[in-house]
Amino acid sequence: MDEQEKLRNQDDERMVDEAFQRLLNTYLKSHHRKKVELITKAFNFARRAHDGVRRLSGEPYIMHPIAVAQIVSEEIGLGSTSICSALLHDVVEDTDYTVEDIENIFGPKIAQIVDGLTKISGGIFGDKTSAQIENFKKLLLTMSDDIRVILIKIADRLHNMRTLGSQPAHKQYKIAGETLNIYAPLAYRLGLNKIKEELEDLSFSYEHPEECALIRQRLDEIDSNLKNIYEDFITPMRAELDKHGIDYTIKARIKRPYSIWKKMQTKHVSFEDVYDILAVRIIFRPKNIDDEVAECLQIYGYITKGYTPHPERFRDWLNHPKANGYKALHTTLMSHVGKWIEVQIRSERMDEIAEQGFAAHWKYKDGEKTSEESETELDKWLKTIKEILDDPQPSGMDFLDTIKLNLYSTELFVLTPKGEVRKMPAGSTALDFAFTVHTVVGTHCIGAKVNHTLVPLNYVLRGGDQIEILTSKESQVRREWLKFATTGKAQNKIQTYLRREDRERQREGEKILTEFLEQADMELSSLVADKLCALHELPTREELYIAIGRGLINLGPDDLASLRHPKEKRQWSKFIPFIKRGSKNAPATKEEESGKIDRKKVLVLDEETISRYTLCPLCHPIPGDDVLGHMDKRGKITIHKRQCTDADRLKMADGNHLLAVKWNMHKKLHFPTIIRVDGIDGVGVLMSIATVLSQQHSINMRSLNIEARDGIFHGDINLEVHDVDELRKICNDLKRLEHIKSVTRIS
Repeated sequence: MDEQEKLRNQDDERMVDEAFQRLLNTYLKSHHRKKVELITKAFNFARRAHDGVRRLSGEPYIMHPIAVAQIVSEEIGLGSTSICSALLHDVVEDTDYTVEDIENIFGPKIAQIVDGLTKISGGIFGDKTSAQIENFKKLLLTMSDDIRVILIKIADRLHNMRTLGSQPAHKQYKIAGETLNIYAPLAYRLGLNKIKEELEDLSFSYEHPEECALIRQRLDEIDSNLKNIYEDFITPMRAELDKHGIDYTIKARIKRPYSIWKKMQTKHVSFEDVYDILAVRIIFRPKNIDDEVAECLQIYGYITKGYTPHPERFRDWLNHPKANGYKALHTTLMSHVGKWIEVQIRSERMDEIAEQGFAAHWKYKDGEKTSEESETELDKWLKTIKEILDDPQPSGMDFLDTIKLNLYSTELFVLTPKGEVRKMPAGSTALDFAFTVHTVVGTHCIGAKVNHTLVPLNYVLRGGDQIEILTSKESQVRREWLKFATTGKAQNKIQTYLRREDRERQREGEKILTEFLEQADMELSSLVADKLCALHELPTREELYIAIGRGLINLGPDDLASLRHPKEKRQWSKFIPFIKRGSKNAPATKEEESGKIDRKKVLVLDEETISRYTLCPLCHPIPGDDVLGHMDKRGKITIHKRQCTDADRLKMADGNHLLAVKWNMHKKLHFPTIIRVDGIDGVGVLMSIATVLSQQHSINMRSLNIEARDGIFHGDINLEVHDVDELRKICNDLKRLEHIKSVTRIS
């Protein structure tokens, strides 16, 4: 070993020792029983197990388990069992040690948690899905036994996101997408709001680095202005609270970059139009812990004296906490400069629970009714997850979609016919409510009465609705229910019923097809079934049999003709729509001919290569969009916008087949896109829009659909553009027209 390597090892040893000492110091400041000897034993064991191994960043691997344990202790507030499990969480997966070894040395509880944190081998879904979904399902199965498994896993993911820069781009897309769609919602559902926000922002910085940087820049630009607005806003508030002897602190809460971007996307507004960038948080120390709810309401009375409250933005999370245990009083007040500002009122206990979530309840739970109620809410959620896990899923993607519905949802409160309060996700329908009452009620419901008025099952519930479900023994589940069932439980139960029905239809369809072929002196084989799938444009044989069994396909002479005289399969039939007729297919590279693509390299989209790939028909990416690629089992590569819903599913379910992609176009090809124009109706509006498009930009309009009513018009314009920059200029020029109020890209 040369001198330089010896010095590097000494520096590494010092860095590891300092990191572990910082972990111990954090633990010793906590309220947990002090089991320093056990934690030190776990650290020394993990250090030896990972000896000589380095992360992609170059630092010793043991720094990762220490960092995860630090998050578990400092940011989530867990104790020695969780800290030890965090230190050991990669030992079984990455070394020769087994779960049995961990159990023999550290006991069954730590071994059980480590096992839950270890990636699985062997399938739950068999060949129908990826290891990503298999691992996630195992994680949820173990979580049902010990919630600490998922809390440590979230800490593990947080540290991986903090160090994601050392990973290649295609892995960054997979990990960031999985984080945004699974781990951030899980953190939210468990009340880890601070961690949830950091996970979202970190994912956002990798998924859309330019937008993230731009929003951060805009926040920096308005920082001093926000501080002035904040100080002016809270000055009278402070005087009123001081007058009544309240022990409090006031904090400014600036909306996070990802949250701002998401609102810009969903509301189709600019940065300037996001009204709630600034909020105010009042955190008080109650004079009596038993009276903290009453004191919250008192403070609300004090602070609203000099302000005008918004009548529709009052949220009482005190008497009806969120499902993740969150408690606070929210109101929105008009500032003296004409801006609405949200004010959140919490006790110190409520604030800690809001930041640390479920783990913080353990600190307060001795003899407290509040904590028991919160654990009951968690138990209800875990029960729902168990029901989903117990139900056999036909594919991992269905399972994933069902789980996602149970993670991210705001809540509203409705009443049963007897006046009992029920918590429902915002956007729930009468059908969703029926399945919360009982599965039998859901499967046999025919309608509902809301506030004593008859409504259909797709009625969207509102806060305070009193709802009664009407049933009939003859009524059965219908496939169209899936269109308006929004909760995971309702969708899961409906799909279970339909799958049972589909199995019967599949057997019936296979029998019908067999008899049809026998009459033509032919036999049913996989080749025959695949040819019929291609003819009817169905992806699988199972769907072919189901379609036949349900009478959606009537077998006839055309089917026989296609089997006896199959037409030559047309190559490149799914070319991107903007390729001109007569253009020749770009020659395939040696890598593509062999079916091997180096996923570590960035895929370049230019005029020569673009025709080899398919542009996602759902999101319609154009040059300048943040995009990624996905390669399916047949080697076909589809290009998606990074925020495409299909891409989100692929990040979670098949992230190992994602590709980093970049554009290198030169404004020679046109790409389809759709913009929505809203404004005040008037004479010449259509002509002025056409003038901007045709004369200023020489743009070809593929279609135009405009509807005007009561002096307002809405229009969708299908255009062909070269890239995002050109589209942005078009939208800006349209916005300058007198009657135009908003222009947004919708596809």
